[in-house]
Amino acid sequence: MFDDLPPDLARLDALRVWHALWLERIDRKIAYLRQRQAEEEHGRRNRPRPPDWIVELGTSTGQPLQVHDGECGMAGTRQRAIDRDEARRLLTTGQVQACPFCHPDTQLHIIDLADPTGPPRRSLERPRRPAPTGATAMLT
Repeated sequence: MFDDLPPDLARLDALRVWHALWLERIDRKIAYLRQRQAEEEHGRRNRPRPPDWIVELGTSTGQPLQVHDGECGMAGTRQRAIDRDEARRLLTTGQVQACPFCHPDTQLHIIDLADPTGPPRRSLERPRRPAPTGATAMLT
């Protein structure tokens, strides 16, 4: 029948046990990877949206230093989310600077703080990306 298999029953039984153990290992690995993939997809679908505005806090005092757009990559690690009104209040009181990279003052339409000698700033508020859902979440 099969010429490449051993001719005796003992060795065939040993091969069967060995292959059954390997199949069990493979099935466990498949189950683990499917579970992990499902958890990652769940995490992508339920990821909270970034805040609209954040304030960067000083490392030693914890006082506000700069206001950033919620998606600004230049914000430090010490930060907290703030709403639009608080961002406008912090920028208009002069206590906190606007980030020179994401220009929250321009996005919030606070034109009085614009530095005429600095680089040109965006004049319109940029649109927010919607939270990922469904098939689009799998691509991000």
